[in-house]
Amino acid sequence: MRTQFLLAILVLFVSTTQSQWINDPAVDARVVQGIDYIYNMEFEKADNVFAEVIRSEPNHPAGYFFQAMTQWWRILCNFDDESQDEHYYAMLEKVIDMCNERLDKNEDDVTALFFKGGAVGFRGRLRGNRGKWASAANDGLIALPAVRKAFVIEPNNYDVLLGIGIYNYYAEVIPKQYPIVKPLMFFFPSGDKKNGLEQLEIAAQKARYAKTEAMYFLLQSYFTYEKQYAKALEIATELHSKYPKNALFHRMYGRCYVSLGSWAEAFHIFTDIEKKYTARQTGYDTYDGREAYYYIGKFNFLAGKLDEALQNFYKCDELSRKIDKDGASGFMSMTNLTIGLIYDLQKKRDLALAQYQKVLDMKEYENTHKDARRYMEKPYTKN
Repeated sequence: MRTQFLLAILVLFVSTTQSQWINDPAVDARVVQGIDYIYNMEFEKADNVFAEVIRSEPNHPAGYFFQAMTQWWRILCNFDDESQDEHYYAMLEKVIDMCNERLDKNEDDVTALFFKGGAVGFRGRLRGNRGKWASAANDGLIALPAVRKAFVIEPNNYDVLLGIGIYNYYAEVIPKQYPIVKPLMFFFPSGDKKNGLEQLEIAAQKARYAKTEAMYFLLQSYFTYEKQYAKALEIATELHSKYPKNALFHRMYGRCYVSLGSWAEAFHIFTDIEKKYTARQTGYDTYDGREAYYYIGKFNFLAGKLDEALQNFYKCDELSRKIDKDGASGFMSMTNLTIGLIYDLQKKRDLALAQYQKVLDMKEYENTHKDARRYMEKPYTKN
């Protein structure tokens, strides 16, 4: 009887923690395979998989949700192109409507809560990235209660834990980084950065559908906000190894080595990125090309290969002028400053002075204006 009791508890636990997954193991496995296709930028394969899932489970939101996620990564691959935004929003709306219908029948339907929270959250994510902060905040007010309720109902659900972890971490971090968001946070509960990181770590280890997304958020957190580059590199290495066609993971992999001062490794990585950008491989867009040229140029500059450095910085500057529609980015400012340093080393003082003036005419990035004024007064000499 004790064995039967323990077995009953185990079955109850498994059914509870996996309730939002599709009951058919074969179809569920296809969903996981489709998710891997998304992250590896194999979008047509992902589309085919999720079309099969929808045919098999037409009343389950999973297939529709991950179709929208495929579209999300297509947008990320060419982020300046907003022509696909409305189609993406329509796909998410379909998921939200389906979940609302399920919630009308059962307000504790964790499947519906999970996918509704995810769909509304991703809608807010794009709106925020497009600078529509009020709309993004409104989506947050809708998504957060759904995710929190799902977590209350199933506290051992590691995929739901992703949403809780993201909120706890970024609700504390983002207002400090972007003061414009602070007034909007009045309507939200306080965050908890430490707890959020721990929850993301657990989701990255144990989630089924959201494992990779949890790893990606952890990578961003450790790299951008925590400045723990060694930890970030561990995650980036794993993500790039598993998804070698993902340009975003590839770039982060290279950035980690840059931040750790490992320029030889970074040079090889960004050279590979430049080749894939030149070959127009899916996912490798102008942003990838610009970043590759910058870091290849920086490596050559540090190595004293000034002519090679200049050629890469020229290309970086050219791409920056296509991308930076609202003023110079850090890449453009740093590129033009370094071109000035190279001209000084080449004894081309007039050209160097012109470069420093260009930098002063741009938006300041870190110490670019201070350095430009410094080298206008006294030519740069390599130590």
